[in-house]
Amino acid sequence: MTEHSAGGSFGFALRELLADDTAFERHQHANLRPEVVAELGARIRDSGVKYIYYMLPTLGSRTVAKVVPAELYERMLKKGIAFHRTALTDLQTSREGELIGGGVAAHEFWGLPEPETFQVLPWDREVGRIFCTAYDPPHLGAAGGRLVPLDTRALFTLAHRSFTERTGLELRSGLEPEMTWTGPGIEVVAKDDQSPAYQVENLEKMRPVYKKVISYGQALDFTMIQGDYEDDGQIELNWDYDRAELTASRMTTYRQICKQVARELGLEASFMAKPYNGKMGNGCHHNLSLWRGEENVVEDGRVELHATETARHAIGGMLKHTPGSMLIMGSTVNSYKRYWDAGQFAPSGADWGLDTRGVAIRISANGRMEYRLPDASVNPYLSHLYLLAAIEHGLEAKIDPGEPGQPSAAISDAVVPNTLGSAIEAFEADDYLMGAMPEELTRIFLQLKRDEWARYCGQITQWEFDQYWEAIP
Repeated sequence: MTEHSAGGSFGFALRELLADDTAFERHQHANLRPEVVAELGARIRDSGVKYIYYMLPTLGSRTVAKVVPAELYERMLKKGIAFHRTALTDLQTSREGELIGGGVAAHEFWGLPEPETFQVLPWDREVGRIFCTAYDPPHLGAAGGRLVPLDTRALFTLAHRSFTERTGLELRSGLEPEMTWTGPGIEVVAKDDQSPAYQVENLEKMRPVYKKVISYGQALDFTMIQGDYEDDGQIELNWDYDRAELTASRMTTYRQICKQVARELGLEASFMAKPYNGKMGNGCHHNLSLWRGEENVVEDGRVELHATETARHAIGGMLKHTPGSMLIMGSTVNSYKRYWDAGQFAPSGADWGLDTRGVAIRISANGRMEYRLPDASVNPYLSHLYLLAAIEHGLEAKIDPGEPGQPSAAISDAVVPNTLGSAIEAFEADDYLMGAMPEELTRIFLQLKRDEWARYCGQITQWEFDQYWEAIP
């Protein structure tokens, strides 16, 4: 197997790290340092928290948790929490009746808490939360004590740290999550073919929403920076960029905030990629930059819009692997409806440009690469993981993206899938990405997506009735 097919330096390093069977023991030892136990205990007592969610994100971008009385924090630091392994695959059963991810016989994983992630939930200050890292239990023998590759949060954190050690670079990102709200009092009235975007009257209707979302975000250490109204019931609220793993975890938290605000206000809040035809879909643009210390190497001081040589190679890698990563960026059947609806600002090609919104990667401001393909249902840990692998390939191989609007020969054959089924095929066909990622992750993710595509293909829709019921006399 060549280095390229094995995922290059990225894949080699990740395989080495995942083979470490001392990971659980080292994490446990760090948790039980007297100063760590004392500090977490003091924070819990000072906050007045009585209950704690010990939680992890799943492959499907949901969150699973167990609630534990707060006074048991020291026990949790040592033992963690146990889940059935298929919790990380959303306990999804296939059409054939198989529990995806190992079946009912799959062993448990142990989630050790990360005490530095403790926070108080601002909507009920008696409840806190702590993120955990998933490990195979040490009692499993040769495979025990290792990080579970299906824990995408921990996997990306590990991969990013390794990337920085090899390249000296850090990936920072800021997200633009759009979402749709429905319910009484926020209905939109607009003229035919006129967008309601940016209108202050529509922001006023959403005032109860954005006030609560922003205040809860600030209480959870978000630096909220701006927001606007974009289409019927659709708002986008942004927070400042940061290290990519922190940004991804804030996206997980942001979804919880929005669902809580919806419950409080009697509304519904959805991150579905394309709720309506003729309206803008819910995207989640990833604004990316690469830093060496406090130097942004995507920017070099020029005034005109541009991309540095480093940025060009990163763009080349991202575009080359856009087809293969689309199953991550557009992970649902509905995701692809966003690209089919012409004129709604969603990109559909593997291309790049300057200040233009019809491309996959836009340089909208010096120092920032805006990757526009992901939608709001994306798993942010997986999206950053695959982008990081593509960026490293671009840097290693010095992939040339061509000039803005004029793809180079290295990426000219990159065809973006337009259905989930096509994305599955492109995902499997990308030897570099398949080799860069853990085998268990790709195998189970493919099983989940194949099952979703098969379920969709087997459904009879209202559109089919309308087209065919009376079509043939």
